[in-house]
Amino acid sequence: MENEAAEISRKRAKLGMEGKEEEGGDGTGLEIVEKEETEATIVGSEEMELNISHVFEKIEQFTQTVSELLESGKALFKELSNEFEERLIAIHKEQIEKWQEEIKELRLLDAANEETSGILQNAKYLFQNPRMDS
Repeated sequence: MENEAAEISRKRAKLGMEGKEEEGGDGTGLEIVEKEETEATIVGSEEMELNISHVFEKIEQFTQTVSELLESGKALFKELSNEFEERLIAIHKEQIEKWQEEIKELRLLDAANEETSGILQNAKYLFQNPRMDS
Protein backbone atom coordinates (compact mmCIF):
# COMPACT_ATOMS: atom_id res chain seq x y z
CA MET A 1 0.00 0.00 0.00
CA GLU A 2 2.87 2.37 0.80
CA ASN A 3 4.48 1.41 -2.51
CA GLU A 4 1.30 2.44 -4.33
CA ALA A 5 1.24 5.78 -2.49
CA ALA A 6 4.90 6.40 -3.33
CA GLU A 7 4.28 5.55 -6.98
CA ILE A 8 1.32 7.94 -7.12
CA SER A 9 3.50 10.65 -5.55
CA ARG A 10 6.19 10.10 -8.17
CA LYS A 11 3.67 10.27 -11.00
CA ARG A 12 2.19 13.48 -9.65
CA ALA A 13 5.66 14.93 -9.13
CA LYS A 14 6.50 14.04 -12.72
CA LEU A 15 3.32 15.69 -13.94
CA GLY A 16 4.05 18.70 -11.77
CA MET A 17 7.58 18.94 -13.15
CA GLU A 18 6.36 18.74 -16.74
CA GLY A 19 3.78 21.44 -16.05
CA LYS A 20 6.33 23.70 -14.39
CA GLU A 21 8.87 23.21 -17.14
CA GLU A 22 6.25 24.26 -19.66
CA GLU A 23 5.40 27.29 -17.53
CA GLY A 24 9.06 28.02 -16.95
CA GLY A 25 8.66 27.82 -13.15
CA ASP A 26 11.39 27.51 -10.58
CA GLY A 27 10.39 24.09 -9.11
CA THR A 28 8.27 25.38 -6.21
CA GLY A 29 5.25 23.67 -7.73
CA LEU A 30 7.05 20.37 -7.36
CA GLU A 31 7.76 21.06 -3.71
CA ILE A 32 4.12 21.98 -3.02
CA VAL A 33 2.82 18.88 -4.80
CA GLU A 34 5.27 16.66 -2.90
CA LYS A 35 4.39 18.31 0.42
CA GLU A 36 0.65 17.89 -0.21
CA GLU A 37 1.17 14.25 -1.22
CA THR A 38 3.23 13.53 1.89
CA GLU A 39 0.60 15.11 4.13
CA ALA A 40 -2.17 13.24 2.32
CA THR A 41 -0.23 9.99 2.68
CA ILE A 42 0.28 10.57 6.41
CA VAL A 43 -3.35 11.55 6.92
CA GLY A 44 -4.42 8.64 4.78
CA SER A 45 -2.19 6.30 6.74
CA GLU A 46 -3.53 7.54 10.08
CA GLU A 47 -7.06 7.20 8.80
CA MET A 48 -6.26 3.76 7.43
CA GLU A 49 -4.70 2.72 10.74
CA LEU A 50 -7.83 3.94 12.52
CA ASN A 51 -10.00 1.91 10.15
CA ILE A 52 -7.78 -1.11 10.64
CA SER A 53 -7.95 -0.73 14.42
CA HIS A 54 -11.77 -0.56 14.16
CA VAL A 55 -11.74 -3.81 12.18
CA PHE A 56 -9.51 -5.41 14.83
CA GLU A 57 -11.94 -4.23 17.52
CA LYS A 58 -14.82 -5.79 15.57
CA ILE A 59 -12.86 -9.03 15.28
CA GLU A 60 -12.17 -9.02 19.02
CA GLN A 61 -15.82 -8.29 19.86
CA PHE A 62 -17.03 -11.00 17.49
CA THR A 63 -14.55 -13.49 18.92
CA GLN A 64 -15.70 -12.62 22.44
CA THR A 65 -19.35 -13.03 21.43
CA VAL A 66 -18.66 -16.41 19.83
CA SER A 67 -16.74 -17.52 22.91
CA GLU A 68 -19.60 -16.47 25.19
CA LEU A 69 -22.12 -18.25 22.96
CA LEU A 70 -20.03 -21.41 23.03
CA GLU A 71 -19.78 -21.33 26.81
CA SER A 72 -23.50 -20.69 27.26
CA GLY A 73 -24.26 -23.40 24.69
CA LYS A 74 -22.07 -25.87 26.56
CA ALA A 75 -23.79 -25.01 29.83
CA LEU A 76 -27.22 -25.31 28.22
CA PHE A 77 -26.40 -28.67 26.64
CA LYS A 78 -24.96 -29.94 29.93
CA GLU A 79 -28.11 -28.86 31.77
CA LEU A 80 -30.32 -30.41 29.08
CA SER A 81 -28.22 -33.56 29.15
CA ASN A 82 -28.64 -33.86 32.92
CA GLU A 83 -32.39 -33.24 32.67
CA PHE A 84 -32.65 -35.76 29.83
CA GLU A 85 -30.74 -38.36 31.83
CA GLU A 86 -32.89 -37.80 34.93
CA ARG A 87 -36.11 -37.97 32.93
CA LEU A 88 -35.01 -41.09 31.06
CA ILE A 89 -34.13 -42.80 34.35
CA ALA A 90 -37.53 -41.78 35.80
CA ILE A 91 -39.34 -43.16 32.73
CA HIS A 92 -37.37 -46.41 33.02
CA LYS A 93 -38.21 -46.70 36.72
CA GLU A 94 -41.92 -46.04 36.08
CA GLN A 95 -42.03 -48.67 33.31
CA ILE A 96 -40.23 -51.25 35.46
CA GLU A 97 -42.71 -50.60 38.30
CA LYS A 98 -45.64 -51.04 35.89
CA TRP A 99 -44.23 -54.33 34.63
CA GLN A 100 -43.54 -55.53 38.17
CA GLU A 101 -47.14 -54.71 39.08
CA GLU A 102 -48.29 -56.60 35.97
CA ILE A 103 -46.15 -59.60 37.01
CA LYS A 104 -47.66 -59.47 40.51
CA GLU A 105 -51.20 -59.40 39.06
CA LEU A 106 -50.35 -62.29 36.72
CA ARG A 107 -49.06 -64.35 39.67
CA LEU A 108 -52.21 -63.60 41.67
CA LEU A 109 -54.33 -64.55 38.66
CA ASP A 110 -52.29 -67.72 38.19
CA ALA A 111 -52.71 -68.65 41.86
CA ALA A 112 -56.47 -68.04 41.61
CA ASN A 113 -56.61 -70.09 38.41
CA GLU A 114 -54.66 -72.94 40.06
CA GLU A 115 -57.04 -72.91 43.02
CA THR A 116 -60.06 -72.89 40.72
CA SER A 117 -58.51 -75.66 38.62
CA GLY A 118 -57.97 -77.74 41.75
CA ILE A 119 -61.59 -77.27 42.83
CA LEU A 120 -62.78 -78.20 39.34
CA GLN A 121 -60.57 -81.31 39.33
CA ASN A 122 -62.07 -82.36 42.65
CA ALA A 123 -65.58 -81.76 41.36
CA LYS A 124 -64.81 -83.72 38.20
CA TYR A 125 -63.42 -86.57 40.23
CA LEU A 126 -66.53 -86.60 42.41
CA PHE A 127 -68.80 -86.65 39.39
CA GLN A 128 -66.83 -89.41 37.70
CA ASN A 129 -66.57 -91.62 40.75
CA PRO A 130 -69.87 -91.32 42.52
CA ARG A 131 -70.14 -93.19 45.75
CA MET A 132 -73.12 -95.13 46.41
CA ASP A 133 -73.78 -94.85 50.07
CA SER A 134 -77.29 -95.99 49.88
